[in-house]
Amino acid sequence: MAEQVLALLEQLIARPSVTPDDAGCLDLISARLAALGFALERMDSGPAQARVSNLWALRRGRSADGPVLVLAGHTDVVPTGELAHWTSDPFVPSYRDGRLYGRGVADMKGSLAAMVVAAEEFVASHPDHTGSLAFLLTSDEEGPSVDGTKVCCERLRERGQRLDYCIVGEPTSVRQLGDMVKNGRRGTLSGKLRVKGIQGHVAYPHLARNPVHQAAPALAELVAIEWDAGNRYFPATSFQISNVQAGTGATNVIPGELVVDFNFRFSTESTPAGLQSRVQALLDRHGLDYQLDWVLGGEPFLTPAGSLSEAVGAAILAETGRQTELSTTGGTSDGRFIAKICPQVLELGPLNASIHKIDEYLPVDHLEPLKNIYRRTLQALLA
Repeated sequence: MAEQVLALLEQLIARPSVTPDDAGCLDLISARLAALGFALERMDSGPAQARVSNLWALRRGRSADGPVLVLAGHTDVVPTGELAHWTSDPFVPSYRDGRLYGRGVADMKGSLAAMVVAAEEFVASHPDHTGSLAFLLTSDEEGPSVDGTKVCCERLRERGQRLDYCIVGEPTSVRQLGDMVKNGRRGTLSGKLRVKGIQGHVAYPHLARNPVHQAAPALAELVAIEWDAGNRYFPATSFQISNVQAGTGATNVIPGELVVDFNFRFSTESTPAGLQSRVQALLDRHGLDYQLDWVLGGEPFLTPAGSLSEAVGAAILAETGRQTELSTTGGTSDGRFIAKICPQVLELGPLNASIHKIDEYLPVDHLEPLKNIYRRTLQALLA
C-alpha cells in the first residue's frame, strides 16, 4: 500500500502550491474523498487576488451521535528560495538514497497523502463505522493564517458542528517516526516598539535626545525578566528581540527614533493582557516617549492526556515499537484555532528536520508506517 501513498504524494508535490495558492491540491484530494462518500464543502475565503482554498469534508457513520474525528492540515507550502540551490526541481518528485525530495513533502503533503490513504483503508474495512470522520484542509497555514482554518472553525462553530478529536498532520517527529507528538503549543504575542528621540549632530548631544541610549536600560531589563516558570506541560515564557532599527546610516547623526520588534512565546501561566501590562509598566517606569503596537498571533492550547493521546500512543507503539513523547515545544500551528471548538487536538506527522529548507525530504520507508498510525487511530476511536 505504500505505492498508493507515494503516488498521491507525487501528485501533490507536482502542484506548486506556494501559499496561499492551492494549485489544485484540494481538487485532487476531494475526488478521492468523494469516492468514499464524504460530503464536500468548500469554504474559500479572502480577497480575489489572494483567495484561500478551504475544504470541509464529512462522512457520517451509522450512529450520528458517535464521536467526530477530524484529520486536518494544509496544502500550501513556503517559497522555495533560490532554485539554483536545490539539487533537483522542488516541484518534481525526486528520489535519492531512499528519500523523496520536493517542497512540502514533509510540511505537510506527506501527512496529507498518508491521511487520505489511511481513510480509504479504514472506510473499506469499516464502511459502517460509528460516529463521523472529517477532513479540514486549507491553503493558508504558511501565510497570514487569517482566511484558512480560522475562518472554517468560526463557520463550524456558528452552525453548531461538534468536534471530539482532531489530528493535525504537522511534522512533529524529531529523530524517529512517531517519537514526538504535540499536545499543545505556546501562544505567540508580537510587539513593535517605537521610542521617540530628537535627531541631532553627534558632536552636540545636548541639543538632541538619543532614543537608543534611553531605551537600552529598559531593553536590558526586558531581556532579563523571568516572565513565568512554565509548568508540567509548557516551558517558561520567552522574550526575544528580533529586529532593531535606528539611524540614518551616517556615523555623525544621532537617530531620532528607535524601532524594536520583539516576540513572546508564552505558556498558559501568562496571558496576553498580563504580558502587555508588564511591558508597558516597565517602559513607563523608564520614562520613555514611546508608541507600542501589539499583534496576538495565537493563544496557547493544551490537550491533557486522554482518549486521543492514548489511541495515538498505542498506534505508534504497535507500528514502530516505540513510546511517543507528548510535547508543546516549537512554533504555532492551526491547532490553535481548532482547539477553540474541539476538546482534544494533537499534532502527529513525519520528521521535521528538513522543513522549510532547501532540498526538503522524507524517508520513503516512513510513509507506510505513518499511514498505518493514522489508520490504527481511526480504528481505535471510530471502529
